[in-house]
Amino acid sequence: MQGLTCPAVLPAAEERVEGMKVKDVVRTLEAMAPPQLAADWDNVGLLVGDGRGEVKKLLLCVDLTEEVLAEASAVRAQMVMAYHPVIFKPISRLTAADTPVVYAAAKKALAVYSVHTALDAAPGGTNDVLADALALERRRPLEPISRPGECKVVVFVPHDDLSRVAEAAFNAGAGRIGNYYDCAFFCHGIGTFCGGVGARPSIGQAGQHEAAEELRLEVFAPKACAGEICAAIRGAHSYETPVIDVYPLAEYPADCGMGRVGRLSRPATVRTLIARVKKAAGVEKVSLAAPRKAGSAKPKPVSVVACCAGSCGSLFRAAADAGAEIYVTGEMRHHDALAATAAGMTVVCMGHSNSERFALAALAKRLKKTLPKLSVAMSRRDKDPFEII
Repeated sequence: MQGLTCPAVLPAAEERVEGMKVKDVVRTLEAMAPPQLAADWDNVGLLVGDGRGEVKKLLLCVDLTEEVLAEASAVRAQMVMAYHPVIFKPISRLTAADTPVVYAAAKKALAVYSVHTALDAAPGGTNDVLADALALERRRPLEPISRPGECKVVVFVPHDDLSRVAEAAFNAGAGRIGNYYDCAFFCHGIGTFCGGVGARPSIGQAGQHEAAEELRLEVFAPKACAGEICAAIRGAHSYETPVIDVYPLAEYPADCGMGRVGRLSRPATVRTLIARVKKAAGVEKVSLAAPRKAGSAKPKPVSVVACCAGSCGSLFRAAADAGAEIYVTGEMRHHDALAATAAGMTVVCMGHSNSERFALAALAKRLKKTLPKLSVAMSRRDKDPFEII
């Protein structure tokens, strides 16, 4: 995930040209929901279509079903942004019998793009829209994104070797951070050693314990160059066997991650919070699991709230660890709900796609602002497969 910045920079207005292409819409969607933020198991991006194809109308939906596909044809959309991937697992056949929706989309030359967990984790994405509905302030990701980043190479050198070894490391690709180069850190210390049989120490003699003043040199390095950098350090070092440590570093992009947890400016009851999400999502009913309390005490207002759209019931422990008194999600397993309420936390389940679908309106608004020449429509045929009766 090198070079990822959140939120990403969107295309400038002066770069927009007549005759918009699918790749132009793809570039904008990738800026709003960087694919690098998607879960490892997910499949996001342009899944069907040709980036060179022209697009005048984009249809947004959660699931690209046969009904939504027919709607796309009826409204003359050349591209669909389906939140859930229309191709999730690898397919071995593209036929009308085995993969009817994918086959029909390809036959109609309809481009299909998926954002899924990339939009969930991105700032301003699915979970921020849900957090907005709950009026959460001072929010942060419930599960921050962590991706392998650069590494740190550490070596111990005598004073006279410092410049030579550092220069060798820099020439091999180390020490570059943003717009800066030849970046390093060093500090003083004492190294001890005793050369064994056949050793040819540059300081002292074999068979004798020695102590020498050394410098600890640290440099950042791209993982791909770590081997070359270590080889360059060994070649420039005066020691017969220099000690080199390579530490992998994790990267945590700002404000990126699954779920959100935050505080309410004013404490609110569970019923008030439920009313807020019902109104935002346009649903009449939700599922509620609350701790059982003796007596009929008046419900206590809550201050810390966590949320995560979709099937994120397993994150209830992270919500509890963050101090959340109520957790709002799409769906949760029976035993997870029991464990959550036993821990004293109230759980609200909105329905899987109901917790995601209303975020599309916010995405449509952003797309219209960034790509004013693109017609963006919300699907009227897209709906949750479950209905509470």
